[in-house]
Amino acid sequence: MEGALIARDRVGVQDFVLLDSHTSETSFLNNLRKRYQENLIYTYIGTLLVSVNPYKELDIYTVTQMQLYRGVNFFELPPHLYAIADNAYRVMCSEYNNHFILISGESGAGKTEASKKILQYYAVTCPTTEQLQIVRDRLLLSNPVLEAFGNAKTLRNDNSSRFGKYMDIQFDFKGAPVGGHILSYLIEKSRVVHQNHGERNFHIFYQLLEGGDKDLLCWLGLERNPQKYAYLIQGRCAKVFSINDKNDWKIVRKAFSIIDFTEKDLEHLFGIVASVLHLGNIQFEEDSNGHAIIRNGTQIKWISKLLGVHLSILQEALTHRKIEARSEEVLSPLNVDLAFYARDAVAKAIYGRTFTWLVNKINGSLANKDSTRKTVIGLLDIYGFEVLDTNSFEQFCINYCNEKLQQLLIEMTLKAEQEEYELEGIEWEPIPYFNNKIICDLVEQKHKGIISILDEECLRPGEATDLSFLEKLEEKVGDHAHFVTRKLADQKTRKSIDWVDFRLLHYAGEVTYCAVGFLEKNNDLLYRNLKEVLCNSKNGIIRDCFLLSELDNRRRPETVATQFKNSLMSLIEILMSKEPSYVRCIKPNENKEPGKFDDFLIRHQVKYLGLMEHLRVRRAGFAYRRKYELFLQRYKSLCPATWPHWHGPAAEGVERLIKHLGYKPEEYKLGRTKIFIRFPKTLFATEDAFEIRKHLLVSRLQAKYKGCLGKREYQKKREAAIKLEACWRGALARKEAKKRTWAVQIIRKFINGFINRKKPLCPENIEFVRLVQYKYFMKLRDHVPKNVLDKSWLRPPSILEETSEMLKKICIRNLVRKYCRGVTAERKVQLQQKVVASAVFRGKKEGYVQSINQPFADTRLKENDINPKVLQLIQGEKIKYATPVVKYDRNGFKARERLLVLTQSSAYVVEMAKIKQKIDYATLKGISTSNLSDGIVVIHVPEDNKQKGDVILHCEHIFEVVSKLCMLANKQNLVKVVQGRSDLLIF
Repeated sequence: MEGALIARDRVGVQDFVLLDSHTSETSFLNNLRKRYQENLIYTYIGTLLVSVNPYKELDIYTVTQMQLYRGVNFFELPPHLYAIADNAYRVMCSEYNNHFILISGESGAGKTEASKKILQYYAVTCPTTEQLQIVRDRLLLSNPVLEAFGNAKTLRNDNSSRFGKYMDIQFDFKGAPVGGHILSYLIEKSRVVHQNHGERNFHIFYQLLEGGDKDLLCWLGLERNPQKYAYLIQGRCAKVFSINDKNDWKIVRKAFSIIDFTEKDLEHLFGIVASVLHLGNIQFEEDSNGHAIIRNGTQIKWISKLLGVHLSILQEALTHRKIEARSEEVLSPLNVDLAFYARDAVAKAIYGRTFTWLVNKINGSLANKDSTRKTVIGLLDIYGFEVLDTNSFEQFCINYCNEKLQQLLIEMTLKAEQEEYELEGIEWEPIPYFNNKIICDLVEQKHKGIISILDEECLRPGEATDLSFLEKLEEKVGDHAHFVTRKLADQKTRKSIDWVDFRLLHYAGEVTYCAVGFLEKNNDLLYRNLKEVLCNSKNGIIRDCFLLSELDNRRRPETVATQFKNSLMSLIEILMSKEPSYVRCIKPNENKEPGKFDDFLIRHQVKYLGLMEHLRVRRAGFAYRRKYELFLQRYKSLCPATWPHWHGPAAEGVERLIKHLGYKPEEYKLGRTKIFIRFPKTLFATEDAFEIRKHLLVSRLQAKYKGCLGKREYQKKREAAIKLEACWRGALARKEAKKRTWAVQIIRKFINGFINRKKPLCPENIEFVRLVQYKYFMKLRDHVPKNVLDKSWLRPPSILEETSEMLKKICIRNLVRKYCRGVTAERKVQLQQKVVASAVFRGKKEGYVQSINQPFADTRLKENDINPKVLQLIQGEKIKYATPVVKYDRNGFKARERLLVLTQSSAYVVEMAKIKQKIDYATLKGISTSNLSDGIVVIHVPEDNKQKGDVILHCEHIFEVVSKLCMLANKQNLVKVVQGRSDLLIF
């Protein structure tokens, strides 16, 4: 670092602590600007790293750069993100303690990219095995999945994180990454139903529409055009040229496969994403009584299918609310406004809880099952201080979070400074600083803070509004020095505050919040009957997110602000138990232009990131500190007593050196192992003297050598040196010429071989042919099909077509042989049933494609589940298959729950302990089902004294039932798939 001080006038200083006028914001910005213009985007404040987004690719993230910073002393190389990552890793390994790296900054400053670079650094530089590579891949690929579901385009950033993320990377005793765990904070659920002009919804919606294949979109009931969906067009920028949704979809799909998501998981997950889009398109109208009704049922039918909920119950839940009347629950109809509120509340709740499920699922794939103790490095990528044109509930929570983190930063910095002073035996001098605890208390204090007042308004009986909340604030915290409203402000301030606003004086400056929407966003409640519908969903993810136990809990759930406050307290506890490192990211301009440095915007961020306050705390003591050995090694030439060698203790050598240089007592302190220099100018003067001394020594050595020889002798030596150099250059040139000649011969030989490649093997083409064969076989080794369904085969060169075809046949035979040997008896039966299902339903009935990867059950009911009397009545026949069904009467179509029991020779329709109908397979005339996605099947039998006529059944697993019935009756050709409605089956 000291060597870089020579160019400080051009490129600034690498550490802001070395600024002479460290309290001047202008000096701070000038130093930042100098470095940015030289593409030096990183600068330290002690051990804190300031990073300015370059908005262009810089050649500073290569593997070579990673290896350069690996295991190197923190200040030995120029500031870099890799230095922060490596220092945390080295200290963790050597001291076996836990660390965290806090990355903050406003949207578009490069926080997400910084966390990715740190993950990549650990992936490259840490010890690895094949198993650990899987963990690394999952850690790296968890990012695109979380970005798809948690990031969105905003006015400031095309890939803005709309949630906070804390990731623990777990390391074993060797320092190898073996697992991880992610915590998420405050996903911006309101974005699902509303976006400001120029902004988009979460990326996943657009990625699915743009990149999802035709069959998937068809199954989800979606069209490719995002303009068709109300939740995607409010920002009026569904298509963005700088975002490649199609390519991002491919990355996300690949990530899902690496992170271990099953096809069933993805089917349910995409079903939820599509359901949110369908929810947004539901429109309500008023009936004659002023109640909300849904006239067009298309969207709600898709939601019913995708979420696995009953259509009529869902429709009723969206237009009614369950209330208590005389100790009973009754349904009260909603007006149109409340119905839209209920619809949006469902969309937000589904998406918010699904995001939590997604994080937990990723955590499951990252979890390390080994119980041995591990050390961790945490990465906290969290939203920076936000000041928008209109600041709402989300900005209030975000800025409260930054207020807490600023408090933590200052406390931990002071603690680290104090500990170093004590270790070095230097007297601690109290440092004055702004303690923002007063602001944190204003927000979070129990019963008196803004969050408590907000909760009171949300929970109290009666009609609470945003204005009543504002009045309550004025009443309870109106006398606080950091709180003001229009009513409480002086005449000058009043002009800039609206009647629905309140202003907080944060550590970073004033922020005005609009109270409109605070109560609604903090409440975030679902009507009970809507929650009941979701708790009974057949979608596995929704069922995991909405537990039935919630319905039994009559306690009102915690508000959003309280949940956020509690999770933030837990995060602070986690961070307090670890050693800290900090990265502060800065956005240089609003237009993402490389090289443009917007002074006003950056000054604003320097203020809101608390950088000047941090610098003031860091500089309150000493600007520079170094171990005695390092300081002496660099500057020993400045003192005759220490040059060229000092034979005593390093501390005594440094003391002799600084006395010779004339350091004044107030300029330095000597600790147990380090020298502390108070003022940067003292260090600069020492470094400048060192440069002068270095040049002087070089000049003296040259003159001394020249003076030791006579003029003629010097000339002779010079001529000999020139001759020797010429001989050496000649030898190098001859070697190079020989190499070029050899290269020409080889190239000529291979060109000749290419020309004669189709001839039989001969001296002209043998080397070329052998090379082609070798290259093809080596490439083929990595592209051999892995299973019998993989029909791909590496295209061979023309001279190897016959050989390639022979190898392909051998490979396929081997794969088929391995596959056949691996097929169990149970699997064989499954395949036979699937073949029958394919012959009957393929291309004829909706839902068949989705049923392919769902294995058929041997039976849906065990013999223990069937009444023993029934077993006696079927005269001991072995039950091959049994399942619950709903039987419809032919007259009136009344639904009755029954069991369908299949034996080797007959089918039985059973009610409790009675056989209602027996159908011998020999008398079976046919089986009918519709081409729609219903579960109706009709079994046709002759109408005679023994039979009651055709049997109309509804089966949940229709493909399974029909396939098994066909196989047992051996009448596959009698199955008829009718086009149109189910009632057409009954003939």
